[in-house]
Amino acid sequence: MPDELLTRLRRFNTDYFPQHQARYKDLVDQGQHPTTLFIGCSDSRLVPYLLTGAGPGELFLVRNVGAFVPPWDGSHGVHGTTAAIEYAILVLHVKRIIVCGHSHCGAIRALYEDLPEGAVNLKDWLDIGREAMLPVQISPEALHRTEQRSVVLALERLMEYPMVRTAVEAHRLTLHGWHYVIEDGEVHVFDVQKGNFVPASKSEHSGTGPYLDAPDDGELFNEISATWPPA
Repeated sequence: MPDELLTRLRRFNTDYFPQHQARYKDLVDQGQHPTTLFIGCSDSRLVPYLLTGAGPGELFLVRNVGAFVPPWDGSHGVHGTTAAIEYAILVLHVKRIIVCGHSHCGAIRALYEDLPEGAVNLKDWLDIGREAMLPVQISPEALHRTEQRSVVLALERLMEYPMVRTAVEAHRLTLHGWHYVIEDGEVHVFDVQKGNFVPASKSEHSGTGPYLDAPDDGELFNEISATWPPA
């Protein structure tokens, strides 16, 4: 039986790499200088490079189940996601953070359902996202709203990170909340002024977070996140 992974590895080395070898050499000689921290769900249907059109060296990627952001205070233990956020801000000095959830998210559905026996670590991880849950019966609409609420919660959590808040308030960093609707091939971006997610095809920007345009944006953001989603 052919080894499909080995075939793909060889194809990368013989077909793709020679066309971009100069770029990779520069990334080795000059080091990486990504402009964006992309926090996305581990779901195989979410492909950050396809959504953003980015190439090697442009995205600093963090993938986890649900695209959750743990509290900075360590109340949920030590997590690689927290370390990656700190590294992206304090060492790489990224200019923007994108939190990208998506439709039909298994992690969001799992918040409302029983987990398989033995999924101890998964249960502990999902606890990080339970604040996004709605006090309703599970339904497609409830899941959709919870997916979006989870993105807003993640943005709210990011503002608890001292290095993130400092950079945002100094206008060195912007936050962007995205909800990727897989079946439509469209990303909906969070607009803090409108308090809603807007299809990228109709939006005037790639998403706004706190303090982007006005000094009082942060208060507005906290107000929205406390009441999201709308009835």
